[in-house]
Amino acid sequence: MYVTLLEVAMLLAAAAIAAPLAKYARIGSVMGYLVAGVALGPYGIGGVFSIYAAQQILHFAEFGIVLLLFLIGLELRPKRLYAMRHAVFGLGGAQVGLTAIALTVLGMLVGLPMTSALYAGLALALSSTAFALQVLEERGELTARHGRSAFAVLLFQDLAAIPLIALAPVFAIGMAPGTGTAAAVPGMDLWAALKALGIIAAVILVGHFLLDRVFRIIARTQVKEAMTAAALLTVIGVTIVMQEAGVSAALGAFIAGALLAESSYRHQIEADIQPFQGLLLGVFFTAVGMSLNLHLLVERPDVLMLLTVLLVGIKASILYALGRWHGLEPASARRFGLSISQGGEFAFVLLVASVTFGVLSKIQAEVMTVVVTLSMAATPLLLLANDKASALFGKPALQAFETPPENDGHVVIAGFGRFGQIVARILRAKHIPFTALDISPDQIALVERFGSKAFYGDASRLDILEAAQTGKARAFVLAIDDVGASLRTAEMVRAEFPDLPICARARNRNHAHQLLDLGVKAVHRETFHSALESTRAVLRGLDLPEREVERIIRTFRTHDERRLVEDYQHYSDMEKILATARSDPATLERLFAEDAEEEAKLTTSEKKNTA
Repeated sequence: MYVTLLEVAMLLAAAAIAAPLAKYARIGSVMGYLVAGVALGPYGIGGVFSIYAAQQILHFAEFGIVLLLFLIGLELRPKRLYAMRHAVFGLGGAQVGLTAIALTVLGMLVGLPMTSALYAGLALALSSTAFALQVLEERGELTARHGRSAFAVLLFQDLAAIPLIALAPVFAIGMAPGTGTAAAVPGMDLWAALKALGIIAAVILVGHFLLDRVFRIIARTQVKEAMTAAALLTVIGVTIVMQEAGVSAALGAFIAGALLAESSYRHQIEADIQPFQGLLLGVFFTAVGMSLNLHLLVERPDVLMLLTVLLVGIKASILYALGRWHGLEPASARRFGLSISQGGEFAFVLLVASVTFGVLSKIQAEVMTVVVTLSMAATPLLLLANDKASALFGKPALQAFETPPENDGHVVIAGFGRFGQIVARILRAKHIPFTALDISPDQIALVERFGSKAFYGDASRLDILEAAQTGKARAFVLAIDDVGASLRTAEMVRAEFPDLPICARARNRNHAHQLLDLGVKAVHRETFHSALESTRAVLRGLDLPEREVERIIRTFRTHDERRLVEDYQHYSDMEKILATARSDPATLERLFAEDAEEEAKLTTSEKKNTA
């Protein structure tokens, strides 16, 4: 039985409608997909998809998880991880470890074997990154201290999920599938293990020395779909090689992403992969919703509600204690605990894997899937109840955000030619972080030879700007050489990041006028100041007095900058522009003459005062 074209259309309709509606209702896109899946699934309205169809879709959409892990690897830049090491590995490691122990004990109390209880405890210890970050961002709390602590914990959980997915078969060793009873433990195949390690090492070496060069060659062709195809091929190719070595697809995708984490083409690859990952992940959660056994909720609502309360209560309590230990105030620690107390999307992935490898029975995994879904639905309600309780008891309102130190911000430089590099050199000397983007692979290769770093990407694309975290930048330097690309980028930045200061390079007067049209206030013509300096040197070489040289340069600069503004009022009227240009020499001559008269009067006055 195959999924029909009509069913594909219904899946796409669910993805197109569910996420926006869920965001509007402030329940998170993951919950929106799950609700859409429940409605389309065998337990929903009309039973559009059968259990078998839901399983087929789930199997196909697992590639979305593979792409998600690839993007996680892509974001795993060593410098970033090192800067956050204490919060990520200290706070995050403590949360996963303590929560997993508590939930393992709870699992054993309800009758699970130790191995199954440990696996379930680790799976349920993970929270929903997409859901929690969306809730925090909507409330303006992502930059608050508890929001940044939550981000660090979620980052560690994402890292922890990768080995958990890869090690699912290990938990099944010694378990008869789905029974929790002992089975024959296969002897460890040493040769297979060595082979797997060798292939992983070979992939890392080949990827490190080959991938960046391959992307550079493709980028030179300027064929955008070729870059997208190459990025997808990288993920799929490494995944296939890893599977042949007996390593999970998830670990293979993560390694592929990590290999490109320091690549100059990272931002472009991320922007190309993101739409596929988002769509397939939405389909995956929709398929999980289809597979939810709602009969369980109808038959045993008391048991499921109790398990949900226990899960949320245990996680929130541990998180609150860790938040206080980490130095958060009680109100912030409470928000920290409630915001990431739910189960997460990786729990769905791990529970699907647990059934595949026989770590948990199908009914056990179904119960936990329903509990995770209920815990996610409870998060916005708990945060709302916390707000109401704080207001009722007159507790001080929680600060919506925390102003970060100035050195937390960065500068985005679009265009890394000679103009952009000068800006970058000064920023680097002042230890101000920056992200440089350039569309030319040859330029990126050239600056790397001189110790600079730029990322390949079209800065006029919103997804590239978001990948460069332009929304968190302190300034945007528009140094693109091509006038059309410069204007497209300025228009995009002004539309999407209206509060971000833009300092723009203009090729000529017309370019400067067009930038002013777009609302860019700080416009600098690239040849104007250098031409003035050259003129100053020429006048000095002609033995003009220094005072006169400075007066001439100052007069011209003032006149030209005033004329730039005047021309802007009617720069589309070529006749007026030409008339102004024809009268300009006479105007300048008159200004110089007036300045000379003023200078002569001033000199005479000074001589009299001296006498």
